[in-house]
Amino acid sequence: MPKEYPNSPKTHQILESKKHRITYILAVSGLCLIFYILGAWQNSTVPKLDPTQAISKVDCESKPDNSKPATTNSAVPSFSSSGGNLDFEAHHQLSINETAATIEKFPACALNFSEYTPCQDRTRGRRFERGMLVYRERHCPGKDEQIRCLIPAPPNYKTPFKWPQSRDYAWYDNIPHKELSIEKAVQNWIQVEGDRFRFPGGGTGFPRGADAYINEMSELIPLSDGSIRTAIDTGCGVASWGAYLLKKNVLTMSFAPRDTHEAQVQFALERGVPAIIGIMATQRLPYPARAFDIAHCSRCLIPWFKYDGLYLIEVDRILRPGGYWVLSGPPIHWKKYYQGWERTKEDLKEEQDNIEGMAKKLCWKKVVEKEDLAVWQKPMNHIECIKSRKTIKTPHICKSENADAAWYTKMEACITPLPEVNDEEEVAGGNIAKWPERAFAVPPRISRGTVPGIDSKKFEEDNKMWIERISHYKRMIPPLPQGRYRNIMDMNANLGGFAAAVDKFNVWVMNVVPAHSDKNTLGVIYERGFIGTYQDWCEAFSTYPRTYDLIHADNVFSIYQDRCDISYILLEMDRILRPEGTVVIRDTVDVLTKVQAIASGMRWKSQIVDHESGPFNPEKILVGVKTYWTAEASNEH
Repeated sequence: MPKEYPNSPKTHQILESKKHRITYILAVSGLCLIFYILGAWQNSTVPKLDPTQAISKVDCESKPDNSKPATTNSAVPSFSSSGGNLDFEAHHQLSINETAATIEKFPACALNFSEYTPCQDRTRGRRFERGMLVYRERHCPGKDEQIRCLIPAPPNYKTPFKWPQSRDYAWYDNIPHKELSIEKAVQNWIQVEGDRFRFPGGGTGFPRGADAYINEMSELIPLSDGSIRTAIDTGCGVASWGAYLLKKNVLTMSFAPRDTHEAQVQFALERGVPAIIGIMATQRLPYPARAFDIAHCSRCLIPWFKYDGLYLIEVDRILRPGGYWVLSGPPIHWKKYYQGWERTKEDLKEEQDNIEGMAKKLCWKKVVEKEDLAVWQKPMNHIECIKSRKTIKTPHICKSENADAAWYTKMEACITPLPEVNDEEEVAGGNIAKWPERAFAVPPRISRGTVPGIDSKKFEEDNKMWIERISHYKRMIPPLPQGRYRNIMDMNANLGGFAAAVDKFNVWVMNVVPAHSDKNTLGVIYERGFIGTYQDWCEAFSTYPRTYDLIHADNVFSIYQDRCDISYILLEMDRILRPEGTVVIRDTVDVLTKVQAIASGMRWKSQIVDHESGPFNPEKILVGVKTYWTAEASNEH
């Protein structure tokens, strides 16, 4: 082969060619970098809720005495961005114009649907047996019974009072029911004062007021040191106990059925107090095992001594080791009150003896009975309880089963076993930190490895991620930390990181774990000191219309789009969202364009914006606002 010399023309030609190639590569790389930076800068503007429009024009939020009714021309929050609307046309087969042509415009339902609760519909409930109150359990409509219309707010609906004022006041026009103010007048549940209701904090079991009642309870159990955080109130009335416990940083899941005491749960939620429609009948309550630090019944009318103690056994399942059960009203202190209760001494004594006997069979210890209150405590573990089964045959310890399963799961007359321990002093399932440290401490279910795929490191990463996301939400929705929202729902709560990150905003979150989720994390959420429930989003939620201010949905539609028609999920969100309420939906672009098309037919205003990490993340965020509109009074029939 001929030798190439350094100064030959061919060598020179090769060197020049290499220089041109390098120059070309550098030039192209530089242009790519410039366009990347330019694109990121153009999309870096965060769309915001206009803070001047985010609050309804009801001049009533600061002081009840100077309040004025809202009109149907109330301002609607709008979204704006100097970067303009996101354009996904180049990435999708369905163009924007084609989407508009297929939008379904949902009509308004008749005014008599204003308080429609699909799965607790009283007409449908009559088809079911009355024994053990089965007819008051969840019975959801079949496909042929589902409605495709928007639940209207009653005429003259007003934005609720802000928390904490809302604890004591609610607008009459929002819940036009005076029945409780008449029926429960002596018990001081609720009073009508002109155009509003006032809630003086009374109750059937505490006519002197919830504050005095809770103070008496505090003398018997530690309500103020952070060791008690999650509570459940069975048969809650208008949730005065839960409302006043909030002053002690105790978060209560109050529940009551939809029954003759019209709108109990609706009144609670209207006031900014956590509550849900529910009943103790034949199915487990929709909460995991070892969820609550305290359970409470004040004249709740639950027959604790019937059905082989089935309902006390269910309370035992959801109580944490060392948790308390507090009972007031019949039969407690029956020697003093039996005449007022119009019952015989023998009847009341027998009832209390049966309750005492069942509590012993559950291995509970009676802590105290003082005046109108009796308190029992669940054991820290089951070492002694298992030994006692040699002499106490019923109820037996349940065989190995999923103690957390509680979605359409029948109650069983057996004791839910606690996790095994090594000695009598150990707390079954692990110790829990006191509140507020509890919110971010690693929950025992995670540290003990009982949640597949989740360890302490992933838990910490999830917390960090949600703190960053909430910072982004604050820029998108400036009213978020300013008291605009009180009742918040997280439709797919996972580990509860969203709830933990927004807790500082003086809100409470209903954390929902989809019933068919791969990971059952609701127990983790309760161990963090938050509350929530199981739910299948192909069905309606157990609440009244217009009970949540903000709904957060993280990948909910990706989960359900192959299981049911997502338009019904959006209609359910619209039902439970207050007028001018906000939705935040995280999902893929494909899913969000479908959601936005449906939402535009529901009188929502919405915008799809970038993920907090920037425009190149395939996940996007839809932020929407339900516009203000009400039914016309003349439509009632």
